[in-house]
Amino acid sequence: MSKFKHHFFVCTNSRPPFMKPSCGPKNSPEILSALVEEADRRGLLDEIKITACGCLGPCEDGPMIVVYPEGVWYHNVQTSDVPEIVQSHMVENTPVARLRYEWPDEPNA
Repeated sequence: MSKFKHHFFVCTNSRPPFMKPSCGPKNSPEILSALVEEADRRGLLDEIKITACGCLGPCEDGPMIVVYPEGVWYHNVQTSDVPEIVQSHMVENTPVARLRYEWPDEPNA
């Protein structure tokens, strides 16, 4: 197996409704499927890895996707965003700025 150009991790975690929000109920399984289908349609699955994963942390801003090796985080992703993510990030190596998640600054110690 050759090294992948990008590895996309899509949170599909589902918590009970009385706990903090999670990505699964926000359609992340459908986003995962759409990413795989669009990457396959474009013949990218030999160079791109797409994996379902558990909680990535900022659940309130999900669905979340993190892409390595770049360490790019996406938030509030919708299935309608998938073609843009595939074209921009997978094909053109340019993250989608409007979907990027910026981690809050750490409080001063």
